Amino acid sequence: MPRYVLALDQGTTTSRSILFDHDGNMAAVAQKEFAQHFPRPGWVEHDPDEIWASQAATVAEVMALADATPADVAAVGIANQRETTLLWDRATGRPVAPAIVWQDRRTAAVCDRLREDGREPEIVERTGLLIDPYFSGTKLAWLLDNVAGARDRAERGELAFGTVDSWLVYKLSEHRLHVTDATNASRTQLYNLATGDWDDRMLELLRIPRACLPQIVPSLIRPDHEARGGALEAMIEGRPVPLAGIGGDQQAALFGQACFEPGMAKNTYGTGCFMLMNGGTQPPVSHNRLLSTVAWDDGKVSYALEGSVFVAGAVVQWLRDGLGFIRESSEVEALARSVPDSDGVYLVPAFTGLGSPHWDAHARGVMVGLTRGTTRGHVARAALEGIAFQSAEVLDAMRRDAGHPLVELRVDGGATVNDLLMQFQADLLGVPVVRPRIRETTALGAAYLAGLATGFWGSREEVAGKWQAERTFEPRMSRDEAEARMHGWSRAVERARAWSD
Repeated sequence: MPRYVLALDQGTTTSRSILFDHDGNMAAVAQKEFAQHFPRPGWVEHDPDEIWASQAATVAEVMALADATPADVAAVGIANQRETTLLWDRATGRPVAPAIVWQDRRTAAVCDRLREDGREPEIVERTGLLIDPYFSGTKLAWLLDNVAGARDRAERGELAFGTVDSWLVYKLSEHRLHVTDATNASRTQLYNLATGDWDDRMLELLRIPRACLPQIVPSLIRPDHEARGGALEAMIEGRPVPLAGIGGDQQAALFGQACFEPGMAKNTYGTGCFMLMNGGTQPPVSHNRLLSTVAWDDGKVSYALEGSVFVAGAVVQWLRDGLGFIRESSEVEALARSVPDSDGVYLVPAFTGLGSPHWDAHARGVMVGLTRGTTRGHVARAALEGIAFQSAEVLDAMRRDAGHPLVELRVDGGATVNDLLMQFQADLLGVPVVRPRIRETTALGAAYLAGLATGFWGSREEVAGKWQAERTFEPRMSRDEAEARMHGWSRAVERARAWSD
């Protein structure tokens, strides 16, 4: 009998592979960083071949660490950085350009024109997404317009577009399959939430040829599901293994956190911060500039409300690599604890614009409240607090959209190891922040999708029963103080708005 489910967690800065056993525990983990490229201000790129090479290397490593063979693996699940846009030659598998990363702002002017033309209400109604360079549609349009011959070749069906999940499936299937799942499709701004298919109006508006788009499949892929190109299988060490789960990283984390009931919410603290609330089986409508998105498709589509923060853990990388304040990211908490508070310093890390609820592609990072007494410790503390302030803004909007209070916030991602950050987050929100025993919930969600599809786990109830809290952070700050701190944050954000204009 297979002992494991293999989860591939392809993130913005690292590729990771994890083998999960029947108890939902990690049997082995392998991780590899890859390069970030910033060719111009506001541009962020990855090398698609390096993404694949790093992911393939971690698969080989994790199988060796566990002394596992393909026969030991019941299924493969994929969770991936979303919105990052790739375009490649179907015949050769060669990328025609670098991948444009979700953080990239190069299409801000295009988005401004769409907004000025009054397109946003129609686009929100069709896709659930506000107009922003964040999403894949305008990135793909830019590639088709700026890579020589790309548009003609795409119209002839010679080129394939995909988000990172599509690229990994294409490589894992040895160039046989060109698919994406509903969660990733819903982040392209080319997908219609009501029909569950590519939207002809959006394709016309952004001049996207349907011939280059992947086939949309469920997130939970049962063994009898056939795709164009054949069975959904991944070649692992030369042998086919069912490819049974795909989810954008944030939706996978929602699933991994067992947020199966409407109103349950999680926040992932990674490169960015992404808060999702289960919205049930009808697409939720936001009146506070949040996003409606597919949460998962397991035969029946569930939806979520989402708030997106573009820079969270990346601000710690900036303290490390840009300013040289720390040698390792893990040192930031001690530096921040070297002072009792931020002494009135606010750091708005709008390095690639502001996401929810502002959606300002022209915002840039600012630090305010500096005095002669400001130290590295104050800056480090303000950087961590900036992560929490941004998430608090999102939760406030989410509460107003949902129309009911949040009971607790489940959290995951690398930055959740930081107790100072988690306590400050609970203080600002005024609700318990719950950190689970297994924090790799993005990979765990991909594993659960694949394992449920293949019978490795029997039911959602079984999966939910495996979720356990490791620590709960109860709010300690008075509501008056929290509101005063949020007011100061709002003043700082105003100074960051529209800076690059």
